[in-house]
Amino acid sequence: MAEQQHKPEEMVSIPEVSMGATGQGIPSLGMGTAVYPFGSASETMKSAILDAIQLGYRHFDTAALYQSEQPLGEAIKEAQSLGFIKSRDELFITSKFWCTDAHHDRVLPALKKTLQNLQLEYLDLYLIHWPVSLKPGELIELPLKKEELLPMDFKSVWESMEQCQKLGLTRFIGVSNFSCKKLQELLAVAKIPPAINQVEMNPLWQQKKLREFCKEKGILVTAYSPLGAKGTLWGTNRVMECEVLKEIAEARRKTIAQVCLRWVYEQGVSIIVKSLKKERLKENLEIFDWMLSKDELKKIDGISQKKGYPGLEFVSEEGPYKSLDELWDGEI
Repeated sequence: MAEQQHKPEEMVSIPEVSMGATGQGIPSLGMGTAVYPFGSASETMKSAILDAIQLGYRHFDTAALYQSEQPLGEAIKEAQSLGFIKSRDELFITSKFWCTDAHHDRVLPALKKTLQNLQLEYLDLYLIHWPVSLKPGELIELPLKKEELLPMDFKSVWESMEQCQKLGLTRFIGVSNFSCKKLQELLAVAKIPPAINQVEMNPLWQQKKLREFCKEKGILVTAYSPLGAKGTLWGTNRVMECEVLKEIAEARRKTIAQVCLRWVYEQGVSIIVKSLKKERLKENLEIFDWMLSKDELKKIDGISQKKGYPGLEFVSEEGPYKSLDELWDGEI
């Protein structure tokens, strides 16, 4: 049955981008698996991942929060049995632990649970999902309970991350949603620097300051919500409805999504983009054989900037961050 559903496609070879100080490559374009409500699309998700592998996708991004680790694990297993890939080593798998596990003694057990869900022996990249801790607990959910917000002890949590890497359970470690200042704090105590900082980035939220800082420190930026994550809890329609992008797309005979992804790709970062539709998955790969002109880049450069997902859930009078300014250290 599965073989009929997944007819062979012409495979695209996705270029790699180097992970800063490590010098190791990561596919420049990967597939995201965050569908809201979380866990609501596991069968569709598994099928879409199999389509993606056949089309040439090799990086898959998941998280404990998304409840997509199990369908991803099943899809990887099926892709091997169907001969789409020879071994798991051909893939680059990223996951993240949730804030309830952002405690020294909970990081390693959280990774072991993730590996169990994925039916894998190791991850390629393990990330701290947010620079926030929640009271330890088994329930992983949004919206979170503000009274359970706690400051994160970067030093002890990062020591546990380093241990995960030393044990060979993940090849690389990194962070997500960290500002320059929070990265600076982490770098001051880290023995192994983070390989990646995964953050919201698109033409309407270009992250110039953060990208400059990460480049200087040898940390690769991975862009999530490159299309604005329309239709999700954390998303906005503004990117896909941006007039500047519409005009460029029409003149180019490309889709707005392709213009966005090409722009992000040209910034030298890696990209995570989510779609469960095969046509879209295919369309998102058609960005490597053309370039934006200087004039187009200048127009995109002039788009007024606004963050799509400010992260208000993590702000509380009693919590570690009393304002958005404190959460993002003024980078908003």
